[in-house]
Amino acid sequence: MQFTKVASAAVLLVSSVYATAPVQKRDSCVEYCGSTCYWQSDIDAALNQGYSLLQSGETDNDYPHQYNDYEGFDFPVSGPWYEYPILSSFKVYTGGQPGTDRVIFNGDGDYAGLITHTGASSYDGFVECNAA
Repeated sequence: MQFTKVASAAVLLVSSVYATAPVQKRDSCVEYCGSTCYWQSDIDAALNQGYSLLQSGETDNDYPHQYNDYEGFDFPVSGPWYEYPILSSFKVYTGGQPGTDRVIFNGDGDYAGLITHTGASSYDGFVECNAA
């Protein structure tokens, strides 16, 4: 009987803590490049870094640079387009190995899409990433 009262009190205490804790907005997967799932915050961070460098005329290991769209993707914004690495480590690219995935944006900083070398038919080719 005593154990039931203690267990009930513990459940009530835990329930009241969670009931009063603020609900935090959770980010979720929006794009898959191969098996990597990117959240909107990952995409925004890569795009913002790439666009900032484009505006300042600087680069990180030659990124961003113009993307010529040899594959013929149907981007929702007009070009010219630029590519900037988006890393599967979910860190913002600052130089070094760029990995396989890229965020594409135009000269106004408008998001065009995510593309990846993963699954492309040629070494330098790209395929579109998939919406989650």
